[in-house]
Amino acid sequence: MAPDTTLTASLKPGVVTGKDYETLVHACKAGRYALPAVNVTNTSTINATLEAAARNGADVILQLSNGGAQFYAGQGFPDGALAKVLGGVSAARHVHTMAEHYGVCVVLHTDHANKKLIPWVEGLMDHGEAFYRETGKPLFSSHMLDLSEEPIEENLAECERLLKRMQAIGMAIEIELGVTGGEEDGIGGEYDDSADNSKLYTQPEDVLQAFEQLRDIGFFSVAASFGNVHGVYKPGNVKLRPEILKNSQALVAERHGDGPNPLNLVFHGGSGSDKGQITETLDYGVFKFNIDTDTQFAFSEPVGKYVDEHSAAFKYQVDPQTDEPYKKFYDPRKWLRAAELGQATRLDEAFVDLNAKGRSLARG
Repeated sequence: MAPDTTLTASLKPGVVTGKDYETLVHACKAGRYALPAVNVTNTSTINATLEAAARNGADVILQLSNGGAQFYAGQGFPDGALAKVLGGVSAARHVHTMAEHYGVCVVLHTDHANKKLIPWVEGLMDHGEAFYRETGKPLFSSHMLDLSEEPIEENLAECERLLKRMQAIGMAIEIELGVTGGEEDGIGGEYDDSADNSKLYTQPEDVLQAFEQLRDIGFFSVAASFGNVHGVYKPGNVKLRPEILKNSQALVAERHGDGPNPLNLVFHGGSGSDKGQITETLDYGVFKFNIDTDTQFAFSEPVGKYVDEHSAAFKYQVDPQTDEPYKKFYDPRKWLRAAELGQATRLDEAFVDLNAKGRSLARG
């Protein structure tokens, strides 16, 4: 049975893990709101997300894909596999250093790790266990294991194995059942909306099987597919069926009597979604809303505009006619700041859409 968490719960600002993470998830579900999960790749994308969360009085989820972690380490790093681990560790330590001082609660998470990326997750956990010995808390709040392309028995067995290791240091796991369409940093493929593509729509019986296998091991969340697609498509091309989430919650509640919405659900492929359907999913226990594509564009668009407005400064160090220096225009801090503001503005909208504005649990 979920703890009786109310919106008066109070948590220390910073990265939340263990029971504090569980408290935050239950507060989201009880209050019918969700937190945007923002994929980050560098300090600018991290800081822009923290800035937006702070000014909206909202908690937030920061997450790294394997490619995002590798980019954080540097594309020139000679060992790509090691870069994915060390980049994730470096980004996590940056968030631990800064999040508390932005005054909000932050969930630190990794995104889509399929079968070939299990060593990446295990490498991060090696560092997380060392961090736990140093500080008494894990490096990350949770990791995602996306074995949705594997048979469900293999998927759940591997999730069970890793959850046992995670729960020992106060971590949670996110699992995927059914396949989110499109591609996310090399995971997945092209979107196929054919009527017989049942993998895009998770069966409630599969969710029940996962619940029964994992509930007594540790804290977990489920990315159940209900037609979700990574990326942005023309309106009407993506056929979401939020009732799958409702039916999954109802089946688990009926079998186990855990009250309404016993599952902790995740909305993948949130960019470009209909706002009415977003609101509907909040009633069905969605607490995490992935919004990568929209925030990438929001980060990049202002840079393009800035370059257009100051095009000469990106061709010459000084004006060829007047010899006036252009340094104040091509200074990376100028156009990166424009990018940060663009991303933060898009997140202002997301916090409102997800009913999360002004609902941070951070106190003190």
